[in-house]
Parts: sequence; C-alpha cells; structure tokens
Amino acid sequence: MKLPELHFGDSTAQIPIVQGGMGVGISLSGLASAVANQGGVGVIAAAMIGMGEPDVGKNPTEANIRALREEIRKAKEIMTQGLLGVNIMVALTNFADLVKTSIREGADVIFSGAGLPLDLPKYLKEDLTDELRAKVRTKLVPIVSSGRAAAVLCKKWLAKYDYLPDGFVVEGPKAGGHLGFKPEELDDPNFALEKILPEVVEAVKPFEAESGRRIPVIAAGGIYTGADIAKYLELGASGVQMGTRFVATHECDANIAFKEAFIAAHKEDVTVIKSPVGMPGRAILNEFIQAVREGRKKPFKCPFHCVKTCDVANAPYCISQALVSAKRGLLKHGFAFCGENVWRVDKIVSVKELIDGLKKEFDEFWEQKKAQLVAK
Repeated sequence: MKLPELHFGDSTAQIPIVQGGMGVGISLSGLASAVANQGGVGVIAAAMIGMGEPDVGKNPTEANIRALREEIRKAKEIMTQGLLGVNIMVALTNFADLVKTSIREGADVIFSGAGLPLDLPKYLKEDLTDELRAKVRTKLVPIVSSGRAAAVLCKKWLAKYDYLPDGFVVEGPKAGGHLGFKPEELDDPNFALEKILPEVVEAVKPFEAESGRRIPVIAAGGIYTGADIAKYLELGASGVQMGTRFVATHECDANIAFKEAFIAAHKEDVTVIKSPVGMPGRAILNEFIQAVREGRKKPFKCPFHCVKTCDVANAPYCISQALVSAKRGLLKHGFAFCGENVWRVDKIVSVKELIDGLKKEFDEFWEQKKAQLVAK
C-alpha cells in the first residue's frame, strides 16, 4: 500500500500529509511551498503574520492583511504541485479580514480552529464580485476535538448556508501550541486521538450519506512517523496533520535558534503552560516560562489586541511578542510551542528528506504487516 491521495472535493494533494499551521511566523511561504512541492498540503499560519511589518504597532489590521497577501502570493509563485492552505484562528480579532484575504488570493484550503467557525461559509459569498465568486475554489476545513463539534458544524452550515465542511482536522491533546482541551483532559484516555478520531469519522458519516460526497477527516496531534500515519489511516482518517516534524527543516521560516531548541529538547522539557489567551499550550520549558511561573513577569500594555480571549488586564506578558521573539531566535524573551514528541527530533533535514523518510516508514510498516499476515 502506498500513501494515498488526499481529496478536498475537487482539490487533490498527491500525499495525505498536511503541514500544521504554526503561528507568528513559524510556517510562512517558505515552509508551506516546500511541503506543497512534495505533493502535500503546505499551510501558512495567519496569526499575527504582520509582526515583521514596520507599521504593525500603529496599524496591526492592515499590516496583517498585507503580510498574509504577500505570503500567499510568494508561495503560489514557487509552487509546482500540492495545495496551499491558510490556518486562521477563530479567536483572532481580525478573523474576517484574514478569511476574506485568503479567499481573494486563491488559497486552496482554509483551516480554522481555536473556536467553532460557525459563519465561515458566508465569506465565500460575501464582498465578492460575481466574476471572482465563479473562480473561487477555496475549501473550508474546521479544526475540532470531538465528534459532537463536527456534527454541530455540519448542521449549522447546512441550515444557514446549505454548505457542508470540505473536511475536518481532528486535533488530539498531544498537539503543539494552544490546545482545545482542559488541562485535566490532556492525559485522559477518553480524549486521546485514538478515541476521538473514530468518533469524528462516525459523526460525519450521516452527512456524507445524505450529500453523496466524502468529508475527509485529518488526524492531528503527536503524529511523528510513517507508521503513525498508517495507524491513523487504519482508524479511518483520510490524512494526517504534522507540525513539530516540519519545524526541524531547512525550509521552516523560523530562526535557526528556534529549530535548535527542538533538537536540544529532552522529554522532561515538554511542558504545558497557561496561556494569556485562556487555553493551555504545550511548549519547551525555558527561562522565560520559569520567570512567568515565578511571578517575575508583570502585566503590560497591549499593543495589538490580536486575540479576543486574551486577558489583557492581568496577563503577565504578550503572547504575540513572546512568540515572535522566539521565532527570531530570541528565546530569552519568549518560548517555542511544540508537540508532545519534540524530544524525538535530533537533526534538521530538508522537507524532501522528511517526507521521503515518512514514505519509507509507511511502506515498511505495510511490508511488516503483510509479512506477519503471511506468517500466520
């Protein structure tokens, strides 16, 4: 068995690997285009994408729109195959602007989580000329953590927009960055990806049957090897999303010091923080995080108001500034989000080497399984 294609309606990726959207500059056009050019789904993360723009402090809305537009265009210029996605968090205050920009610039897929994107389909019709609306092929893929959430979105979108999701990403508790779970749920077997993935697959089946089309479900969170990919495909997934593995690539848009923090991380360094935006987040423990926990960071004046749920009045630091500092390699002033398996990363490779290795591991898994069946 070879790695299958991944279909979002009439849009096809040659391999079923989605590169996770990693915000505040970790996955931009460089990484996204490299993954797409290997046949996968490369993803630009829109969260505070304009942090490098000179006017971001005075006009963050325009800076983020401008930066997203340019990153999409840069990626599309050098893509030869695959699909280009944009990850846009529902919790962002400029969510609508970023969705509209992604559609107008011809993104193949919009992935949206950190809240339920209940009104996402309206942007395929809103503020578009008839000519542009006829050309739009952007697919809409919510990120969920339960079968219930998937069913709610299907029902709401059908009732209000006569539109079904083009797919779902189901993200388990071993993912990196902000997590859609309560702290006590992270180690609860009832919320493990192996448990919630089949639930989402089952939840969408009635909607697939009624509409007569597939709704692919993408497994995410802690997936590391080609054997892992095979495992989740056997559980009903149509593909997988991987973030941590793609950080340790030459093409990743982060500073080399950020990537080296992944290589240097040990298992005991992986920690879960309480983020100012109100969600737990998985990160690599460092001096900055220790200072926050010891009360050595004080509330600040928010310059961006980028996330609706951020507790600006009491937050001891700006999450966006901390993450952009880390992206630039200034880890004394920030920290690196990571997945549960970051400690397994031991070198930086090219995106091609990484994907070739995953394909080989996938093939070896099936060869071993075939041999075991024959031996029986």
